[in-house]
Amino acid sequence: MIDKMKAGIIGFAVGDALGVPVEFLNRDLLQKCHINNMIGYGSHNVEEGTWSDDTSLMIATIDSIIENNNINFDDIMQKFVEWTDYAKYTATGEVFDIGISTSKAILNYKKGENAINCGTREINENGNGSLMRILPFVYYLKFSDFQEEEKNLLINQASSLTHAHEISRLGCKIYNDYLNFLLDGIDKIKALELLKEIDYSKYYSDTSIKEYQRILKGNLQLLKINEIKSSGYVVDSLEASLWCTVTNNNYEDAVVTAVNLGEDTDTIGAITGSINGIIYGMDGIPKRWLKKLKRVEYLEDISNNFIDTINCKKKGKLL
Repeated sequence: MIDKMKAGIIGFAVGDALGVPVEFLNRDLLQKCHINNMIGYGSHNVEEGTWSDDTSLMIATIDSIIENNNINFDDIMQKFVEWTDYAKYTATGEVFDIGISTSKAILNYKKGENAINCGTREINENGNGSLMRILPFVYYLKFSDFQEEEKNLLINQASSLTHAHEISRLGCKIYNDYLNFLLDGIDKIKALELLKEIDYSKYYSDTSIKEYQRILKGNLQLLKINEIKSSGYVVDSLEASLWCTVTNNNYEDAVVTAVNLGEDTDTIGAITGSINGIIYGMDGIPKRWLKKLKRVEYLEDISNNFIDTINCKKKGKLL
């Protein structure tokens, strides 16, 4: 379990770094060039192995939970400010590729808004900016004693730091539920089927649930690549990451497939990386990628400290 949790975090950063150089490139080009290794100086003109805002926001959240031994939304937002203003939690001391909605939310916080009220609420602001940083909350809640309603509330609040619309919140909840099944040792295909048995109407509107119908009612694994969108829309990003997972049989193939879908390659690569890190563990992540990953020792250390923290939080019990 501990290995899988660590691999979820490191796998996230690896997928992020693989996708950074080719972000925004179209699928037709990538299907011809086919990225399968760490490269640099592409879309963002950064060195190979450089991870983006996705990983920065995730580890800022992790650092806050370690320091507070709890969820403190104000402190998390303050650490987001330290990232944007002082390049803390970055791979190379440089901030790049900040999402518009995330930028708005951080600015709202700096102006004095309450942390959980900072997120954007418009229908057209349902990017994947909360989905890409929700993994630490998934782990924290997995080993908490919270009841179902409390867990659902915390996921919603965590999303609302930057993305408060219900569609974004629901995407985070579905991702949370899927990872919970995987952490319980359930097969990835079975886990996808189990999502269909969850009554999301208890907490979310039919309108929002309908956006996720291909996950919650369809047969995602049977779709062809031309039926999968790889945009920054939270629904597209979650669908693409799950599709890459259930149509491949190892970490490398899943993440390579994700990155070569084009468009929002770093985030879809990262989300796919987290899912498949949990499935296949640290041994499943190619060593040639880990060797090129920026600040890999730092990422491993903060992952270990985080896992230790939530272990101790669980009434002193070890996993």
